Amino acid sequence: MSFETISVIGLGYIGLPTAAMFASRKKNVIGVDVCQKAVETINAGKIHIVEPELDMVVSAAVTEGYLKAVLTPEPADAFLIAVPTPFKPCNNGDVPEPDLSYIELAIKAISPVLKKGDLVILESTSPVGTTEQMAEWLAIQRPDLSFPQQVGESADVNLAHCPERVLPGKVICELVQNDRVIGGMSARCSERSVELYKTFVEGECVITNARTAEMAKLTENSSRDVQIAFANELSIICDKLDINVWELIALANRHPRVNILQPGPGVGGHCIAVDPWFIVSKTPEDAQIIHAARKVNDSKPEWVINKVKLSIAEFLQSNPDKTAREVIVACYGLAFKPDIDDLRESPALVIAKKIADSHNGRVIAVEPNIDKLPECITNIELVSANIATSEADINIILVKHKQFENLPNHLDYLNFTSLCLC
Repeated sequence: MSFETISVIGLGYIGLPTAAMFASRKKNVIGVDVCQKAVETINAGKIHIVEPELDMVVSAAVTEGYLKAVLTPEPADAFLIAVPTPFKPCNNGDVPEPDLSYIELAIKAISPVLKKGDLVILESTSPVGTTEQMAEWLAIQRPDLSFPQQVGESADVNLAHCPERVLPGKVICELVQNDRVIGGMSARCSERSVELYKTFVEGECVITNARTAEMAKLTENSSRDVQIAFANELSIICDKLDINVWELIALANRHPRVNILQPGPGVGGHCIAVDPWFIVSKTPEDAQIIHAARKVNDSKPEWVINKVKLSIAEFLQSNPDKTAREVIVACYGLAFKPDIDDLRESPALVIAKKIADSHNGRVIAVEPNIDKLPECITNIELVSANIATSEADINIILVKHKQFENLPNHLDYLNFTSLCLC
């Protein structure tokens, strides 16, 4: 069965590029989002996020009539769910629990337009068992249809999990070239999912079951988190022992079987900073290394903040004619990694906000990929790099944006950008 009409629920950093790629292959694509502004922007052939090459693909798809955005789901042959899976609120120090309410709302939204023969794929990174939970929600909403957990291969509606595994800034390329893990709730579900993705995916589509597919994405990002935590912990140790951590890592990496990453101010984004907690929350007694790595990386921003406070104190000592209120601090970069506008779970944003909360003077920020700061941040001023470099007394580079490559080299910078935060 071919898929002529494809619906993508959630038009964010993953959903919109995915919708655009299907549309670029002359498939009719209906994108669904709850944000009126995003829908209007896409229907005008423009994009509401920063992602190289995406604007051209979306513009062409809308102009040619293959992509449209709506607020309410419409009938389709396949539905891809790409909505957020954040944490539930928790106390400091507690293990965060995943919030699946966005997935549940997406299921309730598409249920009225589901029909026999449809395929539903969950792309959102999710705890193990979420695809099965999604199937139960669908069965409750549509008792007139059958699902894989009820009748297996003969189900009216097929279900699968296929996690995204792309790098922000290179999403268009990696959507096409990267291998995909396909976890169907039955063999038929997997086969149909492969057929759908092969519309544009040139990488291999590897079939497994839904639970293993869910765990695969969590494992990939947890592995990275552990590796980054080692580098971050090493940087703290070397700082106390008066050792240049960059030189140390370069020397250690000359060993043919050693590849230590570069330390940085933390880990951000809705992947590596989030996914390990999904494992920890499911198996808290067993996920000891994963849990420890999360704590190391979550604590690194505080280490950076203390370094900044020390620099402010040293500046005041060297400039006794100035008071703390007169010291201007500039933070370069607020996104969670270079050359994107995504602020989700960004350690740079956390660092800038906490500096502004504790510093009596003015705190300014340079983030070339956004036009305004989040409404919750009222004590930081967004400025250009020219203003920051001419006015600031303390300059902190937190993200290695390409726009910062030519910053004036006569200034002293606190540079924490060696690690690409992803």
